[in-house]
Amino acid sequence: MPSIQDFATIVSALGEPYVHGSDYAVYNEDCLRGLRRVPAACVDLTVTSPPYNIGKEYERPLPLDEYIAWTTTWLAEVHRVTKPHGALCLNLGYVSVPGRGHAVPLPYLLWDRIPFFIVQEIVWNYEAGVAARRRLSPRNEKILWCVKDENSYTFNLDDIRDPDVKYPHQKKNGKLRCNTIGKNPSDVWRIAKVTSGTHRASAERTPHPAQFPVDLVERMVKGFSNPGDIVLDPFMGSGSTAEACMRSGRCAIGFELDGDYCRHAGVRLAGVEDDRRRLIDVPAMRESEVSGRGAVQRSLADSFEALGQRT
Repeated sequence: MPSIQDFATIVSALGEPYVHGSDYAVYNEDCLRGLRRVPAACVDLTVTSPPYNIGKEYERPLPLDEYIAWTTTWLAEVHRVTKPHGALCLNLGYVSVPGRGHAVPLPYLLWDRIPFFIVQEIVWNYEAGVAARRRLSPRNEKILWCVKDENSYTFNLDDIRDPDVKYPHQKKNGKLRCNTIGKNPSDVWRIAKVTSGTHRASAERTPHPAQFPVDLVERMVKGFSNPGDIVLDPFMGSGSTAEACMRSGRCAIGFELDGDYCRHAGVRLAGVEDDRRRLIDVPAMRESEVSGRGAVQRSLADSFEALGQRT
């Protein structure tokens, strides 16, 4: 299991995590500092949503050219640590560019700075959001799906097919016209945002003000990586990427600068581990899933023991 070995290698190289479990490790530090300690070519997929440079409580806005330069720097490190057939999913919003536009998609300012090959732009469409008065209300963000090798990358279409088919039983020449699993989800994904507020907050809501929906991350993780793979999130926030990985049989490595968000992520991920332990007790669970998790657990335990930690 090369990915499990790589996961243990990364943990050993990075040292003691702020929070960790059987198949995840979150580090309370700046992502650039952490990424520079990660060995080259050991990550299968990066899924992340960095600060948008719009003044959220967790960021210090920079002049736009400095923000672009900073983003270019950490993206170069992500490229370095990505395996030859690995991928990147980069979620970004909009910024105002004086004299150019009110809401310019950040990916449009970055596409030629990204060292990966861009396979596709995915449009994440959601219902909740601010109501505009002088222009259309914004209801989407962009995700750039990028790969290191344009001719060789992971794409598990069957794992992310949409079962909502309008005419599932339609036939042509006696054969079903559609895949029995479902349809291709297309490059427009309608997935609800994580909402807040009295009587309207999402069940997965945490104190983080810009939380990644697990459903969104899970589709990227399942579609663009394989079970047992290593998924990186340089801006882990409240832990959505790690939760999606835990629920999908992947290993997660993340960095988060804010200690409070790390603590919230630790509580959240410990709850996911509790849920998973209950699932492991179910006799119908596949033996391969149980044994795979056991291998990850043993590998991490050896790494933490080498670091002088108690697992």
